[in-house]
Amino acid sequence: MNTPQPNNPLHGVTLEQIVERLVEHYGWDKLAQRVNINCFKSDPSVKSSLKFLRRTPWARAEVEALYLATFAKDRH
Repeated sequence: MNTPQPNNPLHGVTLEQIVERLVEHYGWDKLAQRVNINCFKSDPSVKSSLKFLRRTPWARAEVEALYLATFAKDRH
């Protein structure tokens, strides 16, 4: 079932899209400064970042919060 979620600003946005857009906007170095996790610092890639973020809820929450803080104004 695909029900609308008007109060969820991340509805319809995949974690991969979030990571790719943040990397495009900040680059890996600045992203690692904003979210202090090794997968952004040491040999970063979207694939390795997704693997880590899917297994680590606190890190995913930080990345999603940064995405919202950076791009939420673009959605409206």
